[in-house]
Amino acid sequence: MRSLRLLAPALALLLSGLAQASVGLGTIAATAEDGSVTLYYPSADAEQAVRRGPFTLQVAPQGQPVRGNGRLVVISHGSGGAPWVHADLARSLVQAGFVVAMPEHRGDNYKDGSKPGPESWTQRPAEVSRAIDAVGRDARLAPLLQLDKVGVYGMSAGGHTALSLAGGRWSPGSFKRHCEAHLEEDFQSCVGLFTRLTGGWLDGLKEWAALAVIRRRFDDDTPRVHVDPRVAAVVAGVPFSADFDMASLAAPPVPLGLVTAQQDRWLIPRFHGDRVVAACKTCELIADLPTAGHGALLSPPPPGLTGLVGDMLNDPPGFDRAATMPEVDRKITAFFAKHLLQERASGGQASPG
Repeated sequence: MRSLRLLAPALALLLSGLAQASVGLGTIAATAEDGSVTLYYPSADAEQAVRRGPFTLQVAPQGQPVRGNGRLVVISHGSGGAPWVHADLARSLVQAGFVVAMPEHRGDNYKDGSKPGPESWTQRPAEVSRAIDAVGRDARLAPLLQLDKVGVYGMSAGGHTALSLAGGRWSPGSFKRHCEAHLEEDFQSCVGLFTRLTGGWLDGLKEWAALAVIRRRFDDDTPRVHVDPRVAAVVAGVPFSADFDMASLAAPPVPLGLVTAQQDRWLIPRFHGDRVVAACKTCELIADLPTAGHGALLSPPPPGLTGLVGDMLNDPPGFDRAATMPEVDRKITAFFAKHLLQERASGGQASPG
């Protein structure tokens, strides 16, 4: 596992020159096939406080785009996710000149949770590809971008999407076998946040019911593979990965960065993130957070979470979010800058748009 190298001085200078750009906020409307795509991008217009759900964002809504570094990063949200919970990372990327696109994954978002798990994971990579297509048709942003080298970031279920786009191969049958072997140890990753094991007499019934559903719905061993030649760099944060063939991730065809959280109780690290770290010989461990939980990469985190959702996503005692997450966002941004902008930093022929 190689550590993340520092950016070249010329590249660092380029990024610092863009650091004062405002963050524009826009949307590509949903279609009959896909959900909407939320856009964050460099803008010269003034930012203002904008309310989105429980979040207040400082952005320039529908601001006029300005030329950045010419590259796109697509962010794939987690299960039940919204485009606002990665706004801090989006700001870091925009201030480095990137345009950020966040597709709303059908059947697994904050408005519609009807198809979480393998059903959503099967369709998500193609949704990312169609989001790239949609940005390429956007009249305001397309002239400012080159889409031959696109970055993909994903967290949790989005991390599963990211691993797929990095060349990973998985199947619903592999998910079933993982849950058959490790249901009690990795219960939340197999069942989600519908219920939990409490040590009581109902636990056996919960496990029996969970396995009955999993065996009925996820017995397909057909490998899921999705290739998009435009994807040139990928980061997976606390990814669901127990169902991947690790041989397919030993030497990914594109640079793959990983972020892990050792206090993650939703996706137990030894079955998921740490498993990829151990298998992947060419990956870069961008950050390993010893005191962070699963929700650390939700930045900003949803406020007021309680019950099982709060237990899984709220920060554990001892985790210093303010001191940790801005640096993680900078490292993720640096990873994409290194792998998507290196031709320009080294004096190559690529142009910013």
